[in-house]
Amino acid sequence: MPVEEPSARSFIEQWSEGEVVANEFGEHFQTEREFPGHRQHGSADIGALAELPETLLDALGENEICAAPPARWAFLDTETTGLAGGSGTYAFLIGVGRITRGGFRVRQFFMREYAEERSVLAALEAHLNEFDVLITYNGKSYDQPLLETRYRMTRHEPPFSRLGHLDLLHGARRLWKLRLESCRLVQLEEEILGFCREGDLPGELIPYVYFEYLRSREAQRLVPVFHHNAMDILTLACLTAIVPAAFRSTDPESLSRLGVQRGEDLAGIARWLLTAGQHEQALDLFKRGVQAGLPDEALFRALWDIALLEKKMQRPHAALEVFADLAACRNAYRACALEELAKYYEHEERNFALALDFTGQALSIRESPSLTHRKERLERRLAKPRSRRLL
Repeated sequence: MPVEEPSARSFIEQWSEGEVVANEFGEHFQTEREFPGHRQHGSADIGALAELPETLLDALGENEICAAPPARWAFLDTETTGLAGGSGTYAFLIGVGRITRGGFRVRQFFMREYAEERSVLAALEAHLNEFDVLITYNGKSYDQPLLETRYRMTRHEPPFSRLGHLDLLHGARRLWKLRLESCRLVQLEEEILGFCREGDLPGELIPYVYFEYLRSREAQRLVPVFHHNAMDILTLACLTAIVPAAFRSTDPESLSRLGVQRGEDLAGIARWLLTAGQHEQALDLFKRGVQAGLPDEALFRALWDIALLEKKMQRPHAALEVFADLAACRNAYRACALEELAKYYEHEERNFALALDFTGQALSIRESPSLTHRKERLERRLAKPRSRRLL
């Protein structure tokens, strides 16, 4: 008598500690993974997540996120059947992490077959009712729109409108893009947290692994996918303890505690402060970034920003000094610095000869109508005979 092969559902239960969950829309599979508070995730203290302040997310939340205790933050990530999104893309695995007094817990909602999608989405909606804030990594551009599409495709209202949403990707880019080639989550996990995953499955292979599971029903193939999803969510939570805090308090001691001491990182925060109109704080961080050390390209850009800020804040002599430094060597801002020197000596010092000299140097680097016009105007002024004063 032939032995009946175990079904996909029973097979999943055999290798996982999860369970089949039923609701009014059918069944799906759920599992939970606990990361104890006494553990480290690289340099990050998992237990310290519970002590994060309720207002931590304010700086990056653009006044859209209300104060809420960390236990009310949902860290969400999806694994999907395609990386491009669109109405034909399904979220077959949805992970939601939460901070607990005991550490960090990830609940994963798994769609064993397409028919279970509505059950998964209903369970996710019920689970999100326990939270006030949604935190993702590129979620505003990918995860949330994809899930909203799936809810609407199943004729149900998405559950995200009441949740404040922080997409940590944007803050991470502001902070680290000047020194890191990539701000992918796994890259930050290695470079910032110092944690290297072993045997991780590349994200671009995940859809193919799921399709292979649907074909073969060998659920053990999905173990790396569940692990990848859980680790992404844990890393997201640990980075949330760093990124918003770096923009929330920019004094040297606070940034040092966060490990934000590199010149490129300080310049990244300074540029964000600049766009927020906090000029004095931005200027201070730019200067600290220069002192900490920057590669040439970032250094010259920071010096240019410093000079413009000094000029904007009516400190012309401080600006002049930095413009002169930029004008003295080859860099991307040399022509602009020479033009600024020409403006100063023409309008403030009335030294038309020196202004013409700076204008000529700028034109030798970069021709422009404004520089040509300035050169012609200065030449005309210098050509006029000076009137002699009678004694």
